Amino acid sequence: MTSRLLLPFSLLALLLSACAPSTPSPTPDMNAALTQAFGTALAQLQPTPSPLPTGTPVPPPTAIRTPPALPSTFVASQLNPLDAPHTYIQDSCEYLLNKWSSTNAAPGTVVMVVMFHGINRDSVDNPNDILVPDFKRMMKDLKDQGFEAINMTQMAEFMDRNAKIPARSVLLIADDRHQGEYFDDHFRPYFNEWGWQVVNGWISFEDGPRAISIDANIAQEKEGWVDHQSHGYVHNINMSDSSTDEFIQTEFEKSIADLQTNFGKTPVGIIWPGGSFGIRPVQFAREYGFRLGFTINPRGPVMYNWIPLADQTDPARPAYLPEGYVNDPRMVIPRYWPYQVSANIDTVRQIGNEAAAYAEQNKAVELEYYDIVCAPTYGAIP
Repeated sequence: MTSRLLLPFSLLALLLSACAPSTPSPTPDMNAALTQAFGTALAQLQPTPSPLPTGTPVPPPTAIRTPPALPSTFVASQLNPLDAPHTYIQDSCEYLLNKWSSTNAAPGTVVMVVMFHGINRDSVDNPNDILVPDFKRMMKDLKDQGFEAINMTQMAEFMDRNAKIPARSVLLIADDRHQGEYFDDHFRPYFNEWGWQVVNGWISFEDGPRAISIDANIAQEKEGWVDHQSHGYVHNINMSDSSTDEFIQTEFEKSIADLQTNFGKTPVGIIWPGGSFGIRPVQFAREYGFRLGFTINPRGPVMYNWIPLADQTDPARPAYLPEGYVNDPRMVIPRYWPYQVSANIDTVRQIGNEAAAYAEQNKAVELEYYDIVCAPTYGAIP
């Protein structure tokens, strides 16, 4: 740097000395000489610009995508306003992945759960029983409206992860450990003709009627069309939050042991004895591996991540125990009585159709949300 500064000033001194008079000559233009000298010196002091690198231009930063707000839960106008849909999948990404996967059940797939207390030939003493002609008409109505029967494991897989089942499904549950003859007379024709299965809510207490029915029931389980699930051990004493831990444990442990020993299976569904339940019974049921539980409240059909339940007592329906407080909707699933089925089949169909239309209406928004928020972790939806 020092040598660069000295060089211009040396030139300037040389110019000045050259301009000193020695012999007479024309007087030089000193102003022009000085101006030229300083201009030359200043030019040499200017930094040489560095050449710009060549290559691919740097693109502008990618804009951050803001995920859209997810739509609210579908509400069925056909149901009682107090029977509000309760969801249970906490992870929105898991829910959307299961909902829109092409290998799973389509949105709007609906299940009508029907429970049978008794199917009688001559008379009906219990208002929840049904006569044989009405039973046959009900089964035909279900088939004519496009329903197909599923078993308890299919139901659990659907409710847990939206596994594919018929778009209109029915789960038939016969309570109270009926004898094999009962199933042969009433349900076998539908298995033979349509492949329909039925759940036997099995009471495990060892008494006289059990000894008569056990062999035939074992044979029907092996045939694959009677699906035995737990209806408790003692059964006639309901489980509730006032029950002791010992009683609740006995109800589950002895029922599970019986079903494993005689039917070669571990139950996944508990048909609550008397329709009673509670926070503690539900927690125990989960600890013992149960995936579904069923009340006697006929609130409506169910769909994946959508179960109509009540959070408060309804004075107009005092027998319906509110279920929301247990905070586990899959363990307090509602059911229809047989006499309510035919009158509600069309309502169930409408709910499924409207839920499908609502899902399609919001599909683009949900898929955009999934693409932004979920896909980096969960991958693309199949």
